[in-house]
Amino acid sequence: MRTLVLLLVASITLIPAISRAQKPESATSQPAMQLTALDYIEIEQLNRKYAWALDYCGNDGYEYADLYTPDGVFISGDSGQRWQGRDQLAEAAGGHGKGCPFPKMPLEHVVTNLVIEPIAGGAKGKSYLIYPGRNGKYVDDQHHGQDGGYEDIYVKTAQGWRYKQRIHVYPPQLPGSYSGKPNAELAPKTETPAGER
Repeated sequence: MRTLVLLLVASITLIPAISRAQKPESATSQPAMQLTALDYIEIEQLNRKYAWALDYCGNDGYEYADLYTPDGVFISGDSGQRWQGRDQLAEAAGGHGKGCPFPKMPLEHVVTNLVIEPIAGGAKGKSYLIYPGRNGKYVDDQHHGQDGGYEDIYVKTAQGWRYKQRIHVYPPQLPGSYSGKPNAELAPKTETPAGER
């Protein structure tokens, strides 16, 4: 009987330890990066530079492109279109031979309500995007007021904080909870009649 009790105690003690030792490390098991107050300020500055570089097409769009890592990507959450690499990102800003149309339009980007959270290897962020127009004029109905927002991954480089990925998340999806599928691939939502709510 005593031997049975000892075996039972030993198995209760050893089985969890063996089980933990056999579990593979997951990507999420890395600790989140410790961000300093300066890191938060520099990420906020990156977001402010983004709007200026995009709206005024600095250096033919390359000021915008240089806010990303060399392999950084901008993704339209509406269509799924991707711009990756310096030349494509400059084109996304209207430059790289595209004529820089944004400064000529009544279109400005205001990035607001930025929330930054540390993650392994950097930080992630979410924010609202607002198009205030210029002098009471707007490009069109979509580019007037809030138009979704951004969902970002930031990494710290030798040149400072940069976008590894930025997704423009369009309604009905929300920044911070993007499904990974562009709106063009989502099933259309059906309206619920008022009496059934």
